[in-house]
Amino acid sequence: MVVLVPLPPSPDSLSFYHSLHTHTALLPLSKSTRSTLYFHSRIVQAKAPFFADSDWFQVGRPIGTYGFINVTSYSAFLSGPATDYSLEDLGGLKTQDVGEGNVKIRLYEGRVSRGPLTGTPVTFKVYPGKRAGGDVADALAANELNTHLFLQGSSKGIGQHVVLLVGGFETTTGEQWLAFRDHGKYSAADYAKIASERVSRDRALGELPSWNRFEQGQTIKRRQYFIIKLLQGVMRGLVYLHEHDRLHQSLGPFSVVLNTISEREAPYLIPRLRDLAFSVNVRYTELEDSGQLADGLWRRATGAGAFTHMEKRAFGIADDIYEAGLLFAYLAFVPFCEAAVMDGLSLQRLLENTFQLDLEAVREYCIADDKLISAVEFLDLGGGAGWELLQAMLNADFRKRPAAEAVLKHRFMTGAVL
Repeated sequence: MVVLVPLPPSPDSLSFYHSLHTHTALLPLSKSTRSTLYFHSRIVQAKAPFFADSDWFQVGRPIGTYGFINVTSYSAFLSGPATDYSLEDLGGLKTQDVGEGNVKIRLYEGRVSRGPLTGTPVTFKVYPGKRAGGDVADALAANELNTHLFLQGSSKGIGQHVVLLVGGFETTTGEQWLAFRDHGKYSAADYAKIASERVSRDRALGELPSWNRFEQGQTIKRRQYFIIKLLQGVMRGLVYLHEHDRLHQSLGPFSVVLNTISEREAPYLIPRLRDLAFSVNVRYTELEDSGQLADGLWRRATGAGAFTHMEKRAFGIADDIYEAGLLFAYLAFVPFCEAAVMDGLSLQRLLENTFQLDLEAVREYCIADDKLISAVEFLDLGGGAGWELLQAMLNADFRKRPAAEAVLKHRFMTGAVL
């Protein structure tokens, strides 16, 4: 499994600033117009508008930097969402092998400056290229590019719950820039952090007056509805990927972008999946050619008893469902708890290591802690429908996990429990 982790800004990213109102980038950009990008990989033609010339874009301010860690899990248990943790912290997962990836990715604001999409806001994702990042960086950039172009060239149309790639280019220094439509500035991790900080602030005010308890109840209901709507979008994105024989393979709170984090605007919320650099093609005819990025997945599949192409494909899909289950657990707990009470890594340890994926035992543990009671009540909706779905998605036997479409139709996910 791959976990995205935010990194502290580098001096280079802080000094690189390019106004949206100028036409000259500080980086030496390639000026040649190309019909395709050369990322050392065959490019699939996209039906959506796609611009492969740096002159068609304007680059804005840096907005973030992140890297990734590889976690090889024991048995069928996988790693999941993580935030700012050192490798020493991650070493607490005793039976897991953790290694830091050497590819550092930068993000910039920008916009399209020419053509039919002129003025469209974009987010640039910048890979260091083969010279600086080696073969892994090159493979990640090529895989993300090709995955998006394949999906956007689909006869079924472009999925609403997957971010849209509008173009990309290489600089003369070998950096590879991918331009995605700006679907929002916040991730699911940002939402969870802000929600938990709000819980801390509200509880710091002490006991609410009796006349305000109705509003307190309404706040909880809005949060519950917002999170279910968020999860619906995530699962619709997974359904779309799986219908196109693609796995996500790095799904977590940082890999879901939101167009709003206001719980009052939940009816307008559109979650979208991003970060498809580790996506794997599981079409039967191409399983053998899935490349180096899928090696860890197939080793885990073999370890779980999946040997044939059909079994490996089923394992890969179930692997995505497990990741989605960990994301479900993260969103069921973190936004309802005070800041620092619960985080992705602690929750994962609780689920996998302490209780060995026994969700009934997890509930008994959590119900005894007043700080976790709101999360328990959320999963208790519909007579424990949340726990029921979470147990299915985190089943230790990959063969017993539901498909993404079945998850989406579960009574908890439809919102029928609200």
